[in-house]
Amino acid sequence: MQDALEAALAAIAGGPAPVSAAGRTDRGVHARAQVAHFDTSASRPLTAWVRGVNAFLPESVAVLWAHRVPAEFHARYSALARTYRYRLINRPVRPALAARYAGWYHAPLDAQSMREGARALLGEHDFSAFRAAECEAKTAVRTVHAIAVERAGDEIEIVIRANAFLQHMVRNIVGTLVHVGNGKHPPAWVGEVLASRDRAQAAPTFAAEGLYLERVDYDAQWGLPQ
Repeated sequence: MQDALEAALAAIAGGPAPVSAAGRTDRGVHARAQVAHFDTSASRPLTAWVRGVNAFLPESVAVLWAHRVPAEFHARYSALARTYRYRLINRPVRPALAARYAGWYHAPLDAQSMREGARALLGEHDFSAFRAAECEAKTAVRTVHAIAVERAGDEIEIVIRANAFLQHMVRNIVGTLVHVGNGKHPPAWVGEVLASRDRAQAAPTFAAEGLYLERVDYDAQWGLPQ
């Protein structure tokens, strides 16, 4: 996405326009509400930064709004919280049309057990057990403000809101909760994995296709659209 956005912005700005995003998304991960900022000396109406930029973007990427901000604003460092949603299809038969937009698990999952296990993740913790080996974050300490596990028919959605996330953190959490939902481990195991700070104790990383960056929260002083 970043390469496509920078190229489209450059076409409107008449020169390079490097962007900084609120959060990184791995290949296959989706973003419904990514926020990015860029610096430019070009003077254009806000409509040009939306409709004009969209004219140069691929169909899979669209700018929804543009807003001028002070120089001290930073899309990543000014963010107060981020919300990710994982969409998981839980049925014996694999998805077809949704294959690129959802994870899949074939055996029955107990959403209530997953919900109980997830409670151990609330609050400030060292999430080393859920970070990728190549994660470059200086610290693994993060604060999870809310986590929900909800089932509707053959779909389970896991929604996590935190001040920040480590690389693969949500997908590793999802994999661990699936191991609770399928009965391989009791709900209390999630807390044990968290306390271990050992990535090897957690479940494998779950598929990228089901993960969505849903929301990025900022202080009202920036005046950004909700």
